[in-house]
Amino acid sequence: MNSKQMNRLAMGGLWFCGFFVLALLVVFLAYILYKGMPILSPAFIFGRSSDITAGGGVGPQLFNSFYLLFLSMAVSVPVAVGAGIYLAEYARDTRFTRAIRLSVECLATVPSIVLGLFGMIVFVNTTGFGFSIIGGALTLVLLNLPMLVRVTEETLHTIPASYREASLALGATKLQTLVRVVLPAALPGILTGITLTAGRALGETAILIFTAGATVSRYMYDTDLLAGGETLAVHLWYLLSAGLVPDRDAIANGIGALLIFTILIFNIGLALPLRLLQRYTGVSGK
Repeated sequence: MNSKQMNRLAMGGLWFCGFFVLALLVVFLAYILYKGMPILSPAFIFGRSSDITAGGGVGPQLFNSFYLLFLSMAVSVPVAVGAGIYLAEYARDTRFTRAIRLSVECLATVPSIVLGLFGMIVFVNTTGFGFSIIGGALTLVLLNLPMLVRVTEETLHTIPASYREASLALGATKLQTLVRVVLPAALPGILTGITLTAGRALGETAILIFTAGATVSRYMYDTDLLAGGETLAVHLWYLLSAGLVPDRDAIANGIGALLIFTILIFNIGLALPLRLLQRYTGVSGK
């Protein structure tokens, strides 16, 4: 077998793998949407369980999902991006910076259930928050930080050194170069990392079961940080594991379809501005 045949065989194998993964995704999504689409309705999506017969309605859980996401990202993004900028632009190769990178990598490999147990011990029991939104949000921060730090650092490393050298040669300071040249070029890659991290946090269950709990406030759209913080993903887990609702399978199918649509709309809502930014700034973050 000559080199051309080997190349064609390799390309065929890669194409097969790509189409196989795509087919699995299509089948998976189609099955969930087929089961859940008939359940979706305005009353189911925005109502409370007490508003619909036999336990339907996931409005509070939908609100809690985005409320927890907003709180956790509001803390994670500034801290993680700042740490990534420090590691990429200012930090020297010392024991301290190596310890930071090692800590970030170790934190990224910790199973989410372990983070949930840590959050329960610290934020639920020690601080006295109980099963609450604030406890869940603070624990989600621990999940978000490693990915955001690594994405920010690696994205900044991909920016050509010539960008920095040209800016410095024109008389700009290091801070001006970072703010006006490096960060705008790296912004698409950083936003992509934020999108992936947010999507992961939106579907998290293990952490929130132990920290935010499996109950919701009796008030609709309650912003109290100490209120119960059950999310869509946790409600889905509860229905299929311990729920006594007669039509729990139908409600679970509806939640599954709603989660897919929610994450899809969320990702598109962040991806479209990112594409426009790349088009009008002429940078790709690569």
